[in-house]
Amino acid sequence: MPDPNLRTSPSESSEQDRELVERALEGDEGAYGELVDKYRNALYHHIRRIVREKSEVDDLVQETFIKAFSALESYSSQYAFSTWLYKIATNHAIDFLRKKKLRTHSIDKPIPTKEGEMEMELPDTTYRPDRHQEAIDALPPKYYRVIVLRHQHEKSYEEIASELDLPLGTVKAHIFRARELLNKYLRNKRGTF
Repeated sequence: MPDPNLRTSPSESSEQDRELVERALEGDEGAYGELVDKYRNALYHHIRRIVREKSEVDDLVQETFIKAFSALESYSSQYAFSTWLYKIATNHAIDFLRKKKLRTHSIDKPIPTKEGEMEMELPDTTYRPDRHQEAIDALPPKYYRVIVLRHQHEKSYEEIASELDLPLGTVKAHIFRARELLNKYLRNKRGTF
């Protein structure tokens, strides 16, 4: 284990990243965890410069890592891992901002037309709540609790930490891991949707 007090040159850091990526691709979760630990704070500050809502940044950072992990096989070692990761983070943050700015119409309210009002009816042919609930139910209990509190009860990280009497960092780590597991589960089930 390298001494964290010793600075490494950019090329040494890139080489370490390449080795960690190779190990992660071979199924070593610890290697991917090391990459997450190495870049989490830097990505937080990077995304924070793009997205002003501080409350959204933690989720965007975690989602960036999930996207990166899902696309890890497409990473080319001829480029620095950090450059690739920052590109994913930038694109994800910009997509988030674009979605927030999209003009939307409520599907519950009538739309005014020349002939009067028209109601919109949109069938949802893709969403299968049973599949998503099945994925959530398959989570280990420690991940299940935090995901339900975060996404079904819409609690903040701090509220979850207080309610479960866990350190804030543990709550964030559990939510990150739970999202990874959900993503993997749903990806594996994609063909059966």
